[in-house]
Amino acid sequence: MKFYNRENELTLLERTRKAISGGARMTIVTGRRRIGKTSLILKSTQASPHVYLFVSRKEEVLLCQDFIAEIQKALSIQVFGSFNSFSSIFEYLMELSEQRPFTLTIDEFQEFNTINPSVFSEMQRIWDRRKQQSHLNLILSGSVLSMMKKIFENAKEPLFGRANERILLKPFSVDTLKEIVSDYHPKYEPIDLLAFFVMTGGVAKYVELLAERNAFTFEAIIEEVFRPNSFWLDEGKNLLIEEFGKEYTTYFSILSLMASAKTSRSDIESILEKNIGGYLDRLQNEYQIIRTVKPVLSKPGSRNQKYYIDDNFLNFWFRFIFKNRNAIEIGNFTYIKDIFKRDFHTFAGRFLEKWFTEKMALSQRYNIIGNYWDRADNEIDIVAINETEKIAEFAEVKLNPGKLDKNLLMTKARKLEDQLKGYTFSYLLLSPGDM
Repeated sequence: MKFYNRENELTLLERTRKAISGGARMTIVTGRRRIGKTSLILKSTQASPHVYLFVSRKEEVLLCQDFIAEIQKALSIQVFGSFNSFSSIFEYLMELSEQRPFTLTIDEFQEFNTINPSVFSEMQRIWDRRKQQSHLNLILSGSVLSMMKKIFENAKEPLFGRANERILLKPFSVDTLKEIVSDYHPKYEPIDLLAFFVMTGGVAKYVELLAERNAFTFEAIIEEVFRPNSFWLDEGKNLLIEEFGKEYTTYFSILSLMASAKTSRSDIESILEKNIGGYLDRLQNEYQIIRTVKPVLSKPGSRNQKYYIDDNFLNFWFRFIFKNRNAIEIGNFTYIKDIFKRDFHTFAGRFLEKWFTEKMALSQRYNIIGNYWDRADNEIDIVAINETEKIAEFAEVKLNPGKLDKNLLMTKARKLEDQLKGYTFSYLLLSPGDM
């Protein structure tokens, strides 16, 4: 698959690489697993000297042997001497860059916390002493967001404040996803594009996997995902167990309920029969998997809020795979396919809203975009506001365009219109055909 998008990130990485003429630079690249961090880094360094080191879980002395072999190959040099610690290799590379500038990428950097946590303080000592005379373009990449955040954003950690740049790599935008699907499947139907968005959420690896299988139609996606030995079956577990540790069962239960439309804390606590405040806080702020949503224009202290899984694929995985793991274990994929087809229109409505919300955000026309609901069960799918131009748009989103009702939307909007005196209002009716 060809390389799509990432122009802003490539520009930043190139600008940082050029800046090493004035001293070493450190860039942190984070993002969920499969998002395309390594591909981005390799793309940015393909025309310049580059050493790529992957931190696998093994004894430090064995890791150092692998690293030396890679350094010799990448830089076409002979390394003499014995290196039994990563700190000695790092110091050697910083010294080497004084005479020959190059990029050093350390991928899955957070794994040093398991191998040898003292690496972080040793690197800080070497970096602070040598960065002025060194010309090293150091890129540190990691997928365990909680650990990377701790290493670089906790003021008590040795590498706090050392990074010159940070990139949080996000999924492909809806515009890029539409471009990809159009390139591979020009005659796609709206349901195909929506299913592709639901399944991949713009995560580069998932897009690539479906592209390799030429799975761009609704039916082809179902056949690829729900089959024996499918990559997708264990993906949610593989992504999250390391993050959550021994408490993963509670986290999985919470996320499964959210994926099944239990979006209030009280609903989840009543089912699990336990206080989940701490879990929700960590899921949002530490693991960055969920987000809190409040009605547009609600007061800052309002407790009227809902919780949603922010990641499309994890929503899908907890709703259809984790929930039906017994059927998967006995190989009854026909059963799961039937459930997915039966429930898709109900489940996918939220993602159709998400598509149009992101589309509005990309337009750069609004400074507030969100949902609205009140205690009288009036709900508006999307509210977009420009406070400078004093305009507000209200959108109703349905998978079935025949159920769209402009008069009903206008009635629901009256309460918000009372709060937006002097604004100009417009009303949108959106369905998959508008994607």
